[in-house]
Amino acid sequence: MRYIETGRTHRERLFLAANQVGKTELGAYELTCHLTGKYPPNWPGRKFPSPIDTWAAGDTSKTVKDILQSKLLGPFGDFGTGMIPAHLIGKVVAKAGVAEAIDAIYVQHVAGSYSKVTLKSYDQRRESFQGTAMHVVWLDEEPPLDIYIECLMRTITTGGMVMLTFTPLSGLTEVVTQFLPGGKIQEREGGDPSAKAVVMATWDDVPHLTKEAKEQLWNSIPPFQRDARSKGVPQLGSGAIYPIPEEDVVCAPFEIPKHWPRAYGLDVGWNRTAAVWGARNPDTGVTYLYSEHYRGQAEPSVNAEAIRSRGAWIPGVIDPAARGRGQADGRQMLQLYIDQGLSLATADNGVETGLYEVWQALSAGKLKVFSTLGSWLEEFRIYRRDDTGKVVKEKDHLQDATRYLQVSGMDRAMTEPIARPLALSSRYSETSWMS
Repeated sequence: MRYIETGRTHRERLFLAANQVGKTELGAYELTCHLTGKYPPNWPGRKFPSPIDTWAAGDTSKTVKDILQSKLLGPFGDFGTGMIPAHLIGKVVAKAGVAEAIDAIYVQHVAGSYSKVTLKSYDQRRESFQGTAMHVVWLDEEPPLDIYIECLMRTITTGGMVMLTFTPLSGLTEVVTQFLPGGKIQEREGGDPSAKAVVMATWDDVPHLTKEAKEQLWNSIPPFQRDARSKGVPQLGSGAIYPIPEEDVVCAPFEIPKHWPRAYGLDVGWNRTAAVWGARNPDTGVTYLYSEHYRGQAEPSVNAEAIRSRGAWIPGVIDPAARGRGQADGRQMLQLYIDQGLSLATADNGVETGLYEVWQALSAGKLKVFSTLGSWLEEFRIYRRDDTGKVVKEKDHLQDATRYLQVSGMDRAMTEPIARPLALSSRYSETSWMS
């Protein structure tokens, strides 16, 4: 009921749930209550006192017919056995060109007249979701971002709401990250009514799945899909590159002792330039990532100034591909940064060996990250391989910089040079009255 309750204050809600927990049933039940205006006495959510216009949408015309239509009406030829009671079904409009499919359902509302729900699918494309004002839009299964935005626009003039119910099998997509900023997996309720609400449900939250059933389902699911299908946690393609709990990697920030050697890794580009600084405890061998630079569309001079501000004496290693990236004046990117006063060398860019080395360090507790590195942690949460096993090259700049630092950078690490006092001038040393 928490998901329904959030409808009282939030116009955008996501039920991010495991498979087989009843998310579609929940969506169909709430929509039916709004269509009919018949709410149970303990209803905690929003109520519509008069007839409304709504959409119910899924990924394809076939799944909408087989799932949403069936949940709302019952099997074809036996309408009235679904969520909407038979005596409240005013009219059913067939969908042209799709056998046994329904386009719209008119439902008797307690206030008189009829509510309407139109069944739609994402394969109809964004244009079919334009134009009409809606009080409620229910999206069962994850929509493309452009369709989600169109649905949200349809509720503006009515003060309506958008309900989403799905299992996040496509990972941290643009729609999912709208609700989970930075990829941080957590429920979000209360507070600002304009914020998006997220309610999650796992196999352990429902009573109808027995221990035996859960074990059987678990064993039949590929490992990289288990979190998504059993907990509603967005899957990371064929798996997270560093399958290590975030809490095992993060530590509270502290002042880095001056005798610890430091270095940084640098990944350059116009759309995003990223650098991460590390310091190694000489007694334990643990490297701590303690600072980050994350800037888009800035000239090398701007990035270099930010890097020097952490300590111009700190050496760094850079993406070796920078040697081949030219600027308008024909100079190489690497040389541009060296000319800005940075001490740089090229890093070893063996991707798989580098990933393995970083993973080993994280797993062994030899690489830790300050909790203040927000951009690094955002990337860490979504750093993954696709279904073919290739590294997904999206939002990975700080992860690349970390790989350069771990493989090559710490070999260049140094401590801050000690400033030597100026020698006495010769006239004092030679003619002083004490001589």
